[in-house]
Parts: sequence; C-alpha cells; structure tokens
Amino acid sequence: MKVGLVKERAPNERRVALVPDALKPLLGAGVEVLVEKGAGDGAAIPDQAFTDAGAKLVSRDEVYAQSDAIVRVQKPDAGDVDALREGQVVIGLLQPLIDPQLMATLARKKVTAISLDAIPRTLSRAQSMDVLSSQANVGGYRAVLVAAEAYGRYFPLLTTAAGTARPANVLVLGIGVAGLQAIATARRLGAIVSAYDVRSETKEQAESLGAKFIVLKSVADASGTGGYARELTPEERRRSRTSSMATSPTWT
Repeated sequence: MKVGLVKERAPNERRVALVPDALKPLLGAGVEVLVEKGAGDGAAIPDQAFTDAGAKLVSRDEVYAQSDAIVRVQKPDAGDVDALREGQVVIGLLQPLIDPQLMATLARKKVTAISLDAIPRTLSRAQSMDVLSSQANVGGYRAVLVAAEAYGRYFPLLTTAAGTARPANVLVLGIGVAGLQAIATARRLGAIVSAYDVRSETKEQAESLGAKFIVLKSVADASGTGGYARELTPEERRRSRTSSMATSPTWT
C-alpha cells in the first residue's frame, strides 16, 4: 500500500498532515510513503527529514497517480479533486457539513473520504484521533500570543524604577478547549483574565484556571448535549450582545 502526503495550498496553512516521526509505524507495517517535494516547508520540515525517515520524494502529480491513500490537513481544492481517482482514499479535515457539495463530488468519483473532524470526540476509542481538540488547544494558545503582540504593552504587572505598568485585562469569549487554553496562556503571561460562555457548566472550569467567570443574568443557560452549547434563539443572541456591552468594563 502507498500513502501519499501533499503540500497544503490553502491560504496561510502551514501545517503538514504527516511528520517524519510518524512514518516509522507506517513503514513498519509495510506501507510505502510518498511525499510531495516541499510538503513540510510551511512547518519548517525539510525534505531531507522525510527521506531520512524512509519516505520517497516525488512530484504532486506522482503522489496522486501512485498513492492508494492521500493524507492532508485541509480539504482538497478543485484541482486536487480532479486528480483523485476511483478507489482512492482521502483523509483529512474535510468539513463535510460545511461543504456538502465536495462530499457529493467525491461520492460521484467513488473516492472514500475519511473526515477526521467528523469523528465523535465522546468515544473513548477515538480520543487518539481527536484532531478538533488538539488543534483547538493550539489555536487558543496561539490566539493569546497574537493578542499579546497586537496589544503593544505588557500583559503582566511590571515594576521598574520608572514606574509600574498595570497588568492587562483579558476577556476570553467561549470556554471550550481553545478558550481554556487561552485562559491558561494569558494567566501564564501575567494578565488578569475574565471569561464568558453561554454554558453555566464552564464556570468551574474557568475559575479552576484562575479566571473570573462573567454571568449575564439576561441570558439563560444554553448548555446542550455532549458538552456542546445549544443554538441560541435570535432574542437570546440580541440580549447577549446588549448585556455584554452594557455590563463589561473596558478591556485592554
């Protein structure tokens, strides 16, 4: 069996679906790994690292022509879809609910599509494939670093001979996996953190990380099933926006 790894083409996408360390179990199982030249450039992984791990470097066209399965991060674009053939398998974050037309196209081409973002996170045997949580974790961390860079001042309390700089106030909206990581990262950087979520069950989680949980009395609890929030009604969304603007302090 041959597994192909292609370079991501989506704007600002620097991830790569396979790293050299992940090749060992595949090669040990008798799988041949084909890697498009430059596939790891965005992730600072040189081609040599893939070849040293046992992969074979080929062109993009050769990856699609020779591989039984294609692994990728983002969903394929129109050109990649055209390159797929009947019987091939494509694995990645294919967003089937967001782009059902793509799924229909793959079905017509008789391509087997495995979308990792559609794997239920509540199944214990699927935890190792939970790409949503792992990437949300990274996203929450990165969001705070971007905010700290854009802020232009300091997140922590700093005292110098010239005076004292007050700590920044950070507001995190949404206390899921990304939000919790954002709270933890902002706290580690020394900021004063407040957080809000429509699910009251997240209050304890936010406070356990040192954040102040904001309660909007005008918005009812919107906890859903499986740890997710239910969809807010138009009126609840309106009250949430107006209440937050009326009760929240000025955030820096």
